[in-house]
Amino acid sequence: MLDTHGRKYVQPTIEKTAKSLLKFGLSANQLTWIAFLIGSTSGLFIYFNQPVLAVVVLWFSGFLDAVDGTMARLTKPSAWGTVLDITFDRVVEISVILGLAFAFPESQWALLLLSVSIIVSMTIFLTVGAVTEKHGMKSFYYQAGLAERTEGFILFSLMILFHPYLTILTLVFFVVELYTAFQRLAEAKRLLTK
Repeated sequence: MLDTHGRKYVQPTIEKTAKSLLKFGLSANQLTWIAFLIGSTSGLFIYFNQPVLAVVVLWFSGFLDAVDGTMARLTKPSAWGTVLDITFDRVVEISVILGLAFAFPESQWALLLLSVSIIVSMTIFLTVGAVTEKHGMKSFYYQAGLAERTEGFILFSLMILFHPYLTILTLVFFVVELYTAFQRLAEAKRLLTK
């Protein structure tokens, strides 16, 4: 929701950064790798009880993830770049979930439910993107929903910083993600059964 409706407010900063990095000689795919490597450390920082650092690297990688897409659109988007981007986004999320699961084993059951809801929601998202002929700003059809990347980062940040409430925050995220899955499924039915 925030990615879809709030992007216009941060896009000038994203675009300025993208142009600067292109002038520096960096490619979109190189930045995708950098964002992935930075974001993947968040789980380690969680595990080693560095929650603020975990949140900082998570959000910095998220910012770079937005920049790499703009860099691709300013140059030449590639299908390979799209695959890398979506795959690395999930690995960063997995890093956070694993870091939390190992650091707080009492919440593993809730984190497992969250993982399942993310898998279901992303399966719908990617399948609709693959089978629909509609395209937007991205190289595939992007289904908006209640839980997009920014909402996920906000909820992950709360889970990391307020770990005494980890189980309840994880269950809130689980419900939000399930709602998003049903939103996307309903939109898919509307789009694909005309």
